[in-house]
Amino acid sequence: MKDLLIGAAKEIRGSLRAAGPAQLSRRVLGVSPGGDAQFDIDEVAEAAVWKYLMAHAPVPLAVQTEDNHRRDTGDDPRHLLVIDPIDGTRPASAGLEMAMISIAVAPLDKPDPTIGDVTHALLMELKSGAWMYAGPETDGVEAEGFAAPVPALSTTADPRRMFWSLEFNGHPMALMSDAYAHLVDASANTGGVFVFNSASYSISRILTGQLDAYVDIGNRVLRDRPETEADFRRVGGGKVLHLFPYDIAAAVVLARRAGVVITDAYGAGLEETDLLDLSPLNQRSCVAASTPELHARLLDTIRW
Repeated sequence: MKDLLIGAAKEIRGSLRAAGPAQLSRRVLGVSPGGDAQFDIDEVAEAAVWKYLMAHAPVPLAVQTEDNHRRDTGDDPRHLLVIDPIDGTRPASAGLEMAMISIAVAPLDKPDPTIGDVTHALLMELKSGAWMYAGPETDGVEAEGFAAPVPALSTTADPRRMFWSLEFNGHPMALMSDAYAHLVDASANTGGVFVFNSASYSISRILTGQLDAYVDIGNRVLRDRPETEADFRRVGGGKVLHLFPYDIAAAVVLARRAGVVITDAYGAGLEETDLLDLSPLNQRSCVAASTPELHARLLDTIRW
């Protein structure tokens, strides 16, 4: 399974490189089943991973990608692959490095598999090809292609010193500012604040030690204050665009293996998240941190 996942990720990278400058045209072709904008490079990546799995999967597989509902490569599949061929389409479209290929695998031994059922997880940097992997045959996290050993978690506990990333796609700026502008103000100079538009890239940077934390609180704001739904739909093109299962399934497994404290914005685990359900009720928030102290400070300090 590890070889299949790495092969599929390499096929995506190769197909995008072969597309050449066309991949930077930034054309929006439509929307994904969840409602996110589908760019031209998404179409290239989606076609590449499906073609690869059809040709190389040794057994029938069920496959759900960002832009396609579940499809089976053959009859009676026993494993589900949940794939985001490009998590970070916008930075990838700009030629930046903040984009990942995310693949999670779970057995199909029950009707509704969850993140807690994931047995194999792979994240590969789209630009460099560096990857991190966790599977039943590994202890912790296996990584290749990074400049330093991974994982390498920081020991930061003070929000004023944290290097962190946050999310704005589909999130009304005013609501987010009300919630954590004070944290941005406190850390922007003595720490660092980043917006990457890729949950898996942000979480993976905690594993590499480049970040101390990642915060996406949109789904909790909506759950706590249902009257904000119109605002979320306004900036999401009529859809609620919070964390989908394919955004975080692999990253959550890798983060937990590495010792990252990763929960939803209530402090609850993400393991019960249904891998196939894209509805707002199954979308998630996320607070991830390199230390328990920093995680607790974030939950206590955000203005809910």
